[in-house]
Amino acid sequence: MSSLIEQAAQRLEQLRQAGADMPTMPPAASTVGVAKTPVIEAQPAALSRRVEIDLDALALAGIVSPNAPRSQIADQYRVIKRPLISNAMGKGASAIANGNLIMVTSALPGEGKTFTAINLAMSIATELDYTVMLVDADVARPSVMNVLGLPTGPGLLDLVLDESKDLSDMLLRTSVDKLTILPSGTPHARATELLASDAMIRLLNDMATRYADRIIVFDSPPLLLATESRVLASHMGQIVVVVQAEKTLQSDVAQALATIEACPVKLMLLNQARNIPKPGYGYGYGYGYGYGYEQQQA
Repeated sequence: MSSLIEQAAQRLEQLRQAGADMPTMPPAASTVGVAKTPVIEAQPAALSRRVEIDLDALALAGIVSPNAPRSQIADQYRVIKRPLISNAMGKGASAIANGNLIMVTSALPGEGKTFTAINLAMSIATELDYTVMLVDADVARPSVMNVLGLPTGPGLLDLVLDESKDLSDMLLRTSVDKLTILPSGTPHARATELLASDAMIRLLNDMATRYADRIIVFDSPPLLLATESRVLASHMGQIVVVVQAEKTLQSDVAQALATIEACPVKLMLLNQARNIPKPGYGYGYGYGYGYGYEQQQA
């Protein structure tokens, strides 16, 4: 029995032979009795890796949203990001190797490092002159994708394990124009060794140098909980250590800082501080930053 397509083609040919005024058929479909498969053009791979971020939901959770009205937390991160951007772009007091690689970590879990990493990346994404990549480098307990409401997938560990894979194929383009995300990737039993490998060093160098306007923010495991963060820290240009106010012990902070002595720039951010009234600043969130063991309240 002829297929519907064959029957339709035969009927069109009969009408044409009878003198009916028929529209000209394209060559691929004009052969009687032969069903041609429509040609579907493949879409670029980058389009299939684009994800939508629910900015309204994030704003309710206290995450900086590029489209939201001006807020206290957005103003705070404008101040926090400025010295980081200056160092990243070589505009600080001195040149910093891999200055655009910024690791966000903490001494212990639950101090707000992921919250800080996402907010920092979102704030940098509002800049006119720079783009930002957010990397979920907490390979043991990844949480960036969960916080952003996005599905997990291949990422950082897959790139280190197989150098034939390209970074651009793993990146997620987001609905925030200047923000891309690199998931932690497929879990691996030797994650620490992978992060300490020459392949990881080559990947970080590629990240740091591929685009001159790109700043890379890494959400890293806590320094006193996992060795992965200490290995990663040795390749960073800047490290932001998040400290939860009135919770983290000073001895834990000192011990955490001792593990990252090799990093040229270490800044501390005081999270959930009580309101510190100062002229021009009345925020309830609170923050602080400083170099090395020095801490400055802003």
